[in-house]
Parts: sequence; structure tokens; C-alpha cells
Amino acid sequence: MEFVRHELKNGIRLVHVPLPSEVAYCGLLFNTGSRDEEDTEEGLAHFIEHAVFKGTRKRKAWHILSRLEDVGGELNAYTTKEETFLYASFLKEDFERAAELLADIAFAPVFPEKELEREKEVVLEEINSYLDSPGELIYDEFENMIFPEQPLGRFILGRPDQVRKITREKVFRFYGRNYFTDEVVFCSAGNIPGRKVVQVFEKHFAPIPSHPRDRQRHTSARYVRQEQRIRKHTYQSHCVVGSRGYSLTDPRRTGLYLLNNILGGQGMNSRLNITLREKRGLAYTVESSYTPYQDTGVFSIYFGTERNDLEKSLELVFKEIKKLRERRLGPLQLSRARKQLAGQLTRSLENPENLLATLGRNLLVYGKTYTTQEMMEAVYRITAEELLEIANEILDPSVLSVLIYENEA
Repeated sequence: MEFVRHELKNGIRLVHVPLPSEVAYCGLLFNTGSRDEEDTEEGLAHFIEHAVFKGTRKRKAWHILSRLEDVGGELNAYTTKEETFLYASFLKEDFERAAELLADIAFAPVFPEKELEREKEVVLEEINSYLDSPGELIYDEFENMIFPEQPLGRFILGRPDQVRKITREKVFRFYGRNYFTDEVVFCSAGNIPGRKVVQVFEKHFAPIPSHPRDRQRHTSARYVRQEQRIRKHTYQSHCVVGSRGYSLTDPRRTGLYLLNNILGGQGMNSRLNITLREKRGLAYTVESSYTPYQDTGVFSIYFGTERNDLEKSLELVFKEIKKLRERRLGPLQLSRARKQLAGQLTRSLENPENLLATLGRNLLVYGKTYTTQEMMEAVYRITAEELLEIANEILDPSVLSVLIYENEA
């Protein structure tokens, strides 16, 4: 995997990787997310992700939507706790069209008042849809519980009362305070000569005025274990068990990724899936996840089950946790676990959206671009002793918080 790297005087960086395809991809990854909101700004980062599509100094909303779709391309975006990603897919001959459009919507938005008011209703419906999904909602409620009254604990979409209070003035204030030229990466992938990529990048991004970061993020406060049970009108009982995890820069993070994959990762042969679903039929969905942030992280286990099976399922989850804390993996188990994670990682990078986000994130967080081989080598360096140490720290029952949605009888 050969990378093209370039940096402009205004701080905007480029990373490009060749792909043997008629379809190409590009995106802008900003180091800006919901954790950058102040107390009265909940939902603003996500709302701006919507609002940049509503008009620029030279385009109205319809022209933005049509610019790539008229040539068979697609424009999209998402917001996380720490990132905003604007990205596009298109035929390779339309690369400059896509790059220019991204530069325009990201750095020249005008946030028209009428469009903002209309988009509030769209976001409110998005929130309503989310509130109707307890299996998704419980994750955000859990993070709110372990990051109480902290920016990392806020819902990315915001709450309806806060979204209704969003004004054009608030949008401009947040945008000006959080979108920095030295903390954004233009990432692209496609069968496009490197020199052309750099030429297009310089043409459309070099004129953008420099705007470096001038303030620090709020850091997360001390973690305190909690347990909550909430009655809900649901068909299932839903449960999340977890705690804080390692940060993006912690050298143990790769080990926690591997431990997570063994316990409840995407494979159907994960320990939790075998124990709860395959052997006993107690759950349709049971999984664990690990999300690292700049200065902390979250490790969690989720399952949904019948009300009468809740306590039994919890007991089984803690039994699997105990095994990982007491029994070191044997050579064959470790070898299989490493190979599984390495294969999943390689396959995930075949998804262009994942590839672009990974390229941009590596450059933003680590200041370099890792090859697939380097990432796989990091997985194969993990030892059974390291996994045992991580399990005893992260999966210690004395630090695990529990959030349960109990369905009403």
C-alpha cells in the first residue's frame, strides 16, 4: 500500500492511496465532534454536519445535492463524539468535481436561516427514530452514566429541547470555534495519479485561510462505577455492562481490541455469542465493543433478552468475564484469535468509507499513516500475558457499571 502525503501552509493535510477501480472516493475528516460542545450547545456538532449541505457562498442546497448525483456519485456525512466526516464516492474522472464540492461545503457554508429551521425538523425526526430503538439508545445512556455531566456523555444527536434552541448565531459560533485547518485531513482513494491528486488538492484547499486550533478539549473526569435499572415499554430487557477503556494513544489499545473480539466481537464464534445465543437461545443479539477516545475510552457488553432470562444472562456474562481473567489463552487459542482479528481488520479496509476514515484518523491522531501490514503486525505481537493483564484491569467486576432497561410486565 503506497501513500501520497502532502501538507499545505494553512495546515490542511492530504493522504491518498491508489485503488484499482473505476470508482474513487474522497473525504474530509475533522477532529471535531459532540465532545467539543459547551453545555448549551448539545447537538450542534451533528446539526452542523447537516447544515453544511444547505448552502455556500456560491451554491444553494439543491445545487449541492445535485453536483455529484448528476454524474452518478454520492455525498454523505456522519458525526461521532470526536469526529465529523464528509465524504463522497464517484467515478474517477469526477475526482476534481468531488474535491471542489467538499472544499466548498466545508469551508464556505452560509447556513441559511430558512434551511436551518427546516433542518431542525429533520433532526428532530432523526432523534425520534433513535428513541424508538432501545438497543441503540442504551449505549448512549450508558456513556452518559459513565461520563456524567461531561461532554463525552452527551448524545451526539442532542436532545429535542436543545435542538429547538439552535440559532444561526450559535451555529456560526460553534463552527468558528471548532473547525480548524490544522486538524482536518483530506483523504482519498482511487485509480488517480498522485501528482493529479496533489494538484487538485492545492488548487481547491490552498486558498483556504489558516485557522489553527487555539484551545484544548475538556478532559474526562474520574470514573465512578454505577448501576441503574430503568423501566421501559419494550418487548425485551436490554443490558449494558462495561467501564472506561484505553485511549487512542495507549499502547494497550490493540490488546483490548483483541480481547474484545474474543469475548463478544463481530464473529459468531465469540464466547458470549456461543454461550448466550448458540448454546442456550437466550439472546438474538449479544456483543461487546471497544471505542477509544483521545484521552479515555469505553468498553461495553450488550445483550437483549426476555425479562425472565435477564438475571441468568447476566450471570453467564460474568462467568465468561471470569474465565478471561483467570485463564491465560493457550498457544492455539491465541493464534486463532490473532488471525481472526487480522482478517477482520484487513476485510474492513476493503470498505472505502472505513479505509478513508482510518487513513484520516491515523494522520490526525498519530501523525503518520500505517499500512495494513503494520496494523496486522501489531495484532500478532500481542501476548497471552498481556491479554490476561488487560482482562484483569478492564473486566474487574468492581469497576464494571451496569445499565438495564427492564421491560414492564
